[in-house]
Amino acid sequence: LDQCNGHTQPGGWYHYHGLPTCYINTINNQAATSITLIGWALDGFPIYNNYGYSNPVDSSSSIQKMKSSWQLLSISGISSARTQLLATYPMGSFTQDYVYTASSGDLDECNGRFAVTPDFPKGIYQYYITESFPYIQRCIHGQD
Repeated sequence: LDQCNGHTQPGGWYHYHGLPTCYINTINNQAATSITLIGWALDGFPIYNNYGYSNPVDSSSSIQKMKSSWQLLSISGISSARTQLLATYPMGSFTQDYVYTASSGDLDECNGRFAVTPDFPKGIYQYYITESFPYIQRCIHGQD
């Protein structure tokens, strides 16, 4: 990955694997502390950087980094086949190393939630890109 958390695939298309820092800084110089709309998911709902209101329905609440509800499995929770690979591939190397734990973070299993934003003051379902797994949404779950 390059300094912007993306790379060009063999077909020539550039895509991101994490928070698109260079893009966010280009569209919003205050991105380090603000809620920034950075794209749209296939279900039509917005994708934001990693910041949202601490109270999802109160735009006067503080702005904080959104925390994923995906957790790294404990060693006791992995398969014997996975245990054999630990020397080469440490925990966190594979999607299967994580489990969704409802309410352990700010977001649902698709890295989203219903919340107000400066763009949608009445609220809308939205996705976030986080600094930890799954980084970018891995499913579509949008709903009004």
